[in-house]
Formats: sequence, structure tokens, C-alpha cells
Amino acid sequence: MLAILPRRTCTRLVLSSRSSLCLPRSRPLAPASTRTFLSWFKSKPKPGTAQARKEAQPILTEDNLFHPFSQSPFPAIRARGEAIRKLAPCPVCAAEHDGVHAHTKAQPKAVAFECPDCGWPTHCSEEHWKEDEEHQKYCSRLREVNEDEHDLRSGRKMREFELPGPQDSEAAISFANWDVFWYTREFPSMDTERSRRHASKILTYPITVGSVLHQFSNLTLSNQRLTPEGSRSLAALRTNLHVPPGAPETPEAAATKPQMRIFILGARAESALPPHVWEQLCMLFPSALFHLYFIGPQVSLPKPASELNRRPTKKAEAPAESSEATSTASTAAPEDSTSGSQEQTPKGEEKPVYVPNVYQPPTPAPIMRLKRTRSSIEQYGVPSYTVPYTPQLTITGMQANYMDVHAQFQETFDPYTDCFFLFSPGFGFPSPTSMNEQTGEPYLQIASPTEWGPVIPLLLASKCPIFVTGFSPADVERDVQSLSTAPEVAGEFDWVITPGPNAFGSEKWEVADFDPRVMVKTNWGIWGIRGKRRDVRETTSSWLPPLLQ
Repeated sequence: MLAILPRRTCTRLVLSSRSSLCLPRSRPLAPASTRTFLSWFKSKPKPGTAQARKEAQPILTEDNLFHPFSQSPFPAIRARGEAIRKLAPCPVCAAEHDGVHAHTKAQPKAVAFECPDCGWPTHCSEEHWKEDEEHQKYCSRLREVNEDEHDLRSGRKMREFELPGPQDSEAAISFANWDVFWYTREFPSMDTERSRRHASKILTYPITVGSVLHQFSNLTLSNQRLTPEGSRSLAALRTNLHVPPGAPETPEAAATKPQMRIFILGARAESALPPHVWEQLCMLFPSALFHLYFIGPQVSLPKPASELNRRPTKKAEAPAESSEATSTASTAAPEDSTSGSQEQTPKGEEKPVYVPNVYQPPTPAPIMRLKRTRSSIEQYGVPSYTVPYTPQLTITGMQANYMDVHAQFQETFDPYTDCFFLFSPGFGFPSPTSMNEQTGEPYLQIASPTEWGPVIPLLLASKCPIFVTGFSPADVERDVQSLSTAPEVAGEFDWVITPGPNAFGSEKWEVADFDPRVMVKTNWGIWGIRGKRRDVRETTSSWLPPLLQ
């Protein structure tokens, strides 16, 4: 199923621990509350203020998160259900009509019946739902996603999104897995599987980057995930990420270090993450300076300055929609990245509540414009912005193909300070725009002249490490196999990290709108390569030139 999906669709699908058995800590009893005379004159908090939102009760309780899509209290979920009804075929009808010509009338019917167990539109009728024995294999996953989506909008306080501050210089960070990482970084306790899924979804991008580059990475020579060539590449990067052995990891140590540049190519959902989430990467390297470059045609740009002072229009469904916005504002931009588009809608037309992620997913919604955000179009010649978020972190976003800005960097690449990350690039998927004239078949995207074809050879020529993720075992295998057929790539690289699972991939299932049976996890696997180095060896010869007389 995944082998026939377009790259961008699968890429979008890609933006366990038990509850603690320990008893809760005992706390001293609080004194009995008393009502003073002056408290009678206290005014109630005005609606919309921070105090009012703090005191607001959640719309849905923990035992009331399951709702069929058509009966959801949130417009975005109801709209998604309608989109699935228009796009997804009934799996029973599809099995019965295998081999039917595309132009005949006997095509599979669209889904219309909502499964009472998971709440998703899954079949065309109740009869086909009862006939489908395969549905029970993934029904529990669909129900899990259903409850997660309602929980994000429930209005409860999302403690899993309370990110910790700077790391204690005396405490080491472990990258064994999510549980140990959260414990050593002093995150709030993840008491439920749902909290784990929410937290891993927004943290998978920065922590995946950090887990690869850190000196305590779980990718080592001993577990055969790191190659000898990769060990040399990462050792070069780590000279500027860490201090010498025995020295304290403090911000003062960064004063004499060059800035680490991390280029994230084909960025989409990761460019819409709030900057304070990416700041968690800096917390792992207290003595390093970072400059993140998001480059891609679907990079999110800040809201125009002219729209900052506009007041939101009043809507009829104020209680439901306002609470939804309040509960999701601090979560993560990629979680609802398909609910808005960067493009401006014509006047008089309402913005769609939900845009399905099919074939050409929309650009994530514009990100918030911070105080120090400035335009960089004069510097790079493409729509772009730069924000010095903290003294340790600078973020630049460019809404353009990498080939449009490569000339700005080609003479400055340094394997000691630069690296590339490509999150689910879809190398092995057929190109939707480029065809091979000799065979009449589409190019693979890694060889397509309009996609990754001209890019990867340039990255290999820089000798900087390139790290790539995939959303499933099949996706990782497909991308790796495509390397052997791509011109100017096959035989021109060394392995840095061998293909395998990523300990810091998202634990949340992403479900396809065009077929709820297709489910993937963001950044499931990771691997890395680097341009091949050819060492020059001096050969000795027994022949000596005649002496000059």
C-alpha cells in the first residue's frame, strides 16, 4: 500500500512506558481556606484574559474523549470526517472490484458508515463493516488517534508540553530512549501513553537532531549503527558542540566557538514548530551556538506585519472554536498544520476549516511573528525570514527550492560546523512531475531533475554528513535502495549511520485521509551518508632520475 503513495502524502503522515507504580509523594496538609470580608468585592476575571483561561474548565473530560467524527464538538474534526467520506474507498468494495478498469462505472464506493468502535468513516455500509474481518486489526489504532485528536482540543492543561529549562551542568543526559531522556532532562512525568504520544510528536524533530550529534548518542560503534567513517565525521562536529573533557559545559565556553549550521532541506511541518521547541536542542549543548536553516517550497513564513493588529472576527460557534484554539495554541504547529494554508484566500471566501493532506498537502499555517523577526529576502533573494531567538539559537526560513539558494552557501560548507537533515524526503517514490523519455516511466525522486536529482550530488560534494529519516521500515528500505540507481550518487558516498529504527521517532500514529488503513509514524527510522573521501597515497619508486653533471 505504501509503495504506491505519493511522497508528499506520506511525508505529511509522518507533522511505551507504564504508569509509575510508586506511591505519590506525601505533602503537608494545606490550612483550611477562609473567606475574608474583602474577597466579596473581587471582580470576576474578564473573558479571554490569561486568568480566565486558567480557570476555564475543559470541554471534554478524560473519560469523554471518544466521539464519532460526525458528532465531534470540534468543527475541524467534523470537517476531516467529511473529507474522508469524499476521498477514502470502502475496503470491501475495493477487494470485490480488483482489476476493474478505471473508466467503468463499477468502482468502489466511498466510505459513509462510521465504525462504532473507532468513530472513523471506514466502510460504505454497515453490512460491509460487518463483513470486513481485517478492520479489527487496526480498529484500536484508529480509536487511539480519535481520542488523541479530541484530547488536544479538550481544553485541559497540557502538562506534557511544559518544557524544562537549561540542563544542570553536573547531570548527564541519556539518549537510550524516550523514557530515560525525559527523566534525565527532568520533564514532567509522562503518566499516560497519551501524554507520551503528544510529547514525542512535537519533540521528535529537535531531539532526533540532538540524539545524532550528541557525544552520548545511542548510535555507536558497539551497536553497529555508527560506522568508522561516521565516527570521524561526528567527531569533527562534536569538537564544536562540546567542551574538552573535564571542562564544564557552560554558555561562556561558546564565546570562542564557530556557529553550528544545521540545514533542514524539504522542511515543512518542522518549520512550523514554535521556536521554544527547537530551543530544546540548545539545552542539550549548553556550550554551542546554533543556526537552523529551514529550506523548502513549503516552509512556513511569519504572518505579515499588516495582519498583526487585526482583531479576530466573531464566529457563531464561539465556545467550541475559542476553546479549541486555546488548548492547541501551545501544543505544536505541525499537529494541525493542515488546518490552514500560507496562501491568502480571496476576499469574500471563508477559509476552509480543514484541508485534506492528499497528493499536494497545503503549506502549514503562518507562524507567529516574534519581536526580533526580520525579512531576509534582500540577503537570499527568496521569501525568507531570520529570527535571533536567543543568543544561542538563530532560525532562518526560506520558502524556496534548495537549488535556488545553493550558490549562497556552496563556498562556505565546512564538515566541522555544517550538517544536513532531511526528514522523510521520499527518495524512492516516483516523481509526480518528471518522466523518463526512454522508458516512459516516472523518475524516482532522488534522480528527478525537478526534485532531489541535482541536490544530493551537491550535498555529497560538500563532504558534510547527511542524515535522513523515514516514516516506516518500508519507507527506509525504499529510500536506501534508490541510492544504488541514482546517477552521481551510487558509489559516491560512505555510510555514516546504518539504516535502522530511530529511538526518538514519534509514537503517535498518523492516519491518511484518502485511506484510514494507511498509518505511519513520523521519523520512525534514521540513516546517514557522506560524500566519499578518496585518500591520496604516495607510492615509492625504485627509478631515480640521472644526476645532472
